[in-house]
Amino acid sequence: MKPPVLTVLLAVFLASLAALVAMVAWSWGPDRGVDTLKARWATPPSHFVTLQGMQVHLRDEGPRDDPEPIVLIHGTSASLHTWDGWTAALKGERRVIRMDLPGFGLTGPAPDGDYSMTRYADFIAALLDQLGVHRAVLAGNSLGGGVAWRTAVQHPERVSRLVLVDASGYQLQSTSVPLGFRLAQIEWLQPVMSRLLPRGMIESSVRNVYADPSKVTPELVDRYYELTLRAGNRESLTQRMKLRENDAQASELIKTIGQPTLILWGAQDRLIPEPSGQRFHKDIVGSQYVVFEGLGHVPQEEDPQRSVA
Repeated sequence: MKPPVLTVLLAVFLASLAALVAMVAWSWGPDRGVDTLKARWATPPSHFVTLQGMQVHLRDEGPRDDPEPIVLIHGTSASLHTWDGWTAALKGERRVIRMDLPGFGLTGPAPDGDYSMTRYADFIAALLDQLGVHRAVLAGNSLGGGVAWRTAVQHPERVSRLVLVDASGYQLQSTSVPLGFRLAQIEWLQPVMSRLLPRGMIESSVRNVYADPSKVTPELVDRYYELTLRAGNRESLTQRMKLRENDAQASELIKTIGQPTLILWGAQDRLIPEPSGQRFHKDIVGSQYVVFEGLGHVPQEEDPQRSVA
């Protein structure tokens, strides 16, 4: 005898409910306080400096008598750890300064919620003031590259040279965008995304920016995942993604850069494809341009030895 229709419907409902509960449990990712993350991600030589109403996560290594320290600036949803390989190679001879930008890593959200490039450039200048550094070499990846060249334009007296690594600056012509970035741009999803964060989504996003996804380790995914959970970072990313920079104005500013500039690009970058690197090279007079075959959007992380050379 066939079971009653109501019994079937109840069974389907309970199965669906169980699946939903399992999915929520698997994806559950509430905010984490910064103090709970410090033990793993702020080990020495990390320290924090008070700047513009924030506790800025900072690492400052190498000889203090370096007249022009190297300042390394990370990209969207990354952290100062993306430069571990470069720092290890450089700190024996150069003073190397790196930080978590406002809105990311352990620094967390900016009190004024302003994540414009102009604001980031002023932040870098203020950080140099805080550290007593008059002039520095700025190197930045992705968003950090955009911050680096914008600082060189807004505060030219503070920047002696530039290194742009798969930098932002022109209208994006992405052939593939990480899932996490796409979801951050969907405003109605934000109440859900502020409580749910599947680790698999973070892994997919990191693998997306590597040319060789096999290099993405569980420890690397842990870092991106846990620092994304830092209280306020998801909301900051949403605010940053809402901004619409004036690409035409930016391209004109890039042409005014007068500092000696080295442009590095991953040939397999799908987020900011290599034609953008060619355009930087064309617009910045006298710049040098190096393309790395077999590397993606984050050459400093995917192959630090080859890219730092």
